[in-house]
Amino acid sequence: MKIKSFLAKPFASYIHKQIKKGMENAVEDQQSIFHHLIKEAAKTDFGKEHGFADIKTYEDFVKQVPVRDYEAFKIYIERIKEGKHNVLWKGQPIYFAKTSGTTSGVKYIPITKDSIPNHINTARNALLSYMAETGNTKFADGKLIFLSGSPELERVGGIPTGRLSGIVNHHVPKYLRANQMPSYPTNCIEEWEEKLDKIVEETINQNMSLISGIPPWMQMYFDRLTEKSGKKIGELFPDFSVMVQGGVNFEPYKAKLFESIGKKIDCIELFPASEGFFAFQDSQNAEGLLLNTNSGIFFEFVPAAEIFNTNPTRLSLKDVKVGENYALIINNNAGLWGYNIGDTVKFVSTNPYRIIVSGRTKHFISAFGEHVIGEEVEAALLKAAEEENIQVREFTVAPMIAQDAGKSYHEWFIEFENTPEDMGRFAKRIDDNLRAKNVYYDDLIAGNILQQLKISAINKNGFIDYMKSIGKLGGQNKMPRLSNDRKIAEELEPYVAN
Repeated sequence: MKIKSFLAKPFASYIHKQIKKGMENAVEDQQSIFHHLIKEAAKTDFGKEHGFADIKTYEDFVKQVPVRDYEAFKIYIERIKEGKHNVLWKGQPIYFAKTSGTTSGVKYIPITKDSIPNHINTARNALLSYMAETGNTKFADGKLIFLSGSPELERVGGIPTGRLSGIVNHHVPKYLRANQMPSYPTNCIEEWEEKLDKIVEETINQNMSLISGIPPWMQMYFDRLTEKSGKKIGELFPDFSVMVQGGVNFEPYKAKLFESIGKKIDCIELFPASEGFFAFQDSQNAEGLLLNTNSGIFFEFVPAAEIFNTNPTRLSLKDVKVGENYALIINNNAGLWGYNIGDTVKFVSTNPYRIIVSGRTKHFISAFGEHVIGEEVEAALLKAAEEENIQVREFTVAPMIAQDAGKSYHEWFIEFENTPEDMGRFAKRIDDNLRAKNVYYDDLIAGNILQQLKISAINKNGFIDYMKSIGKLGGQNKMPRLSNDRKIAEELEPYVAN
């Protein structure tokens, strides 16, 4: 046993015990964080404008601080960019995490000296929890790859600014630097395909033991490695034993990724964002991700159907219920207050508090009143694919609205690894699965308001070519699962197979 894996064992045990303790004290920890945040921010511009000095309870907070998205928050970010101090949090942010919004253009999310440990320590805790539970520490001795954005930072308003993954790259512990792949110059390459080719060149002969990234981009990496070596990933990297992933639901990608590897390996799922690291998979044997209840974030939950209401219902952790779909609202020590991050979650357990990510608040189809969400389409497709032994590389869904009654439908754009023998039968399986998931969709089909969904098969690598065409290939960019209009559908038409 080498020194890193040897030393990891007692540290993993210690952290795992702390996490277990946190599970038992989640509600109390949240209450403590709430009061701490209000006290620390009382003298900021935001705190003064919203009467933080008079806030004693969560109910007071709800009355005085509305739910906001980035657009409504932008005025405060602009003040910080102008060089002002004590705007949202004491002092100034140490970074801006730069992220592309679907409606807001480029977003600048503050990261402070107080909030950076949330991003760094949560990723560490996920790995240590895995070590403590499984006893697998050997991967710490091999090469570790983190498919991330460029660590080169620009300055905006004097504040270092870049992609979150690039920022975090500067905080990788020294003891892991020697193990980290790819090299710093390669990580700085902006053009994704050039960067991917260089990563393949640097890693193909290394002893890779852990690979981390967003599933569709890990699949691109695996495909390039196999093209170059002629080998499955598990054969190429015999010590590869842990895959860390997040950013999208893993299930639709899992079968193809494991097929590329040639064997099943352990997976650790994460739920990070520029606004905070919200949850992580703490166990290989339990469903869902453990909510990060003691890491500088006070969580709120709004029933998803109410998120666009003027005064939606807002719940703290103690009032959530299993199975309900909630929009996730955060307040944190980076100065985000009543902030709607745009993701929806469902609790699969409240003892401890574990969640699954069910979709995006703005990614749904309700052109006919069906309000279909990401979790439902992913589950419907996954079940049909399992039933027919089909592998899917990528997909998205949009409504097709026709003037004649009974002629409208949902159009599914799917890139297959292996195409179904009977596309009509496969479409019906998905449709039946979705009807079982969503009663409103079922009613619309039964009432002949909608006809059965239709599939438009996308050419091989069509989604990659599409993402490249809009300048969003690689990094942390993701294909939306659902659109409530035809914009993406029309852009995808050149990539539909004949």
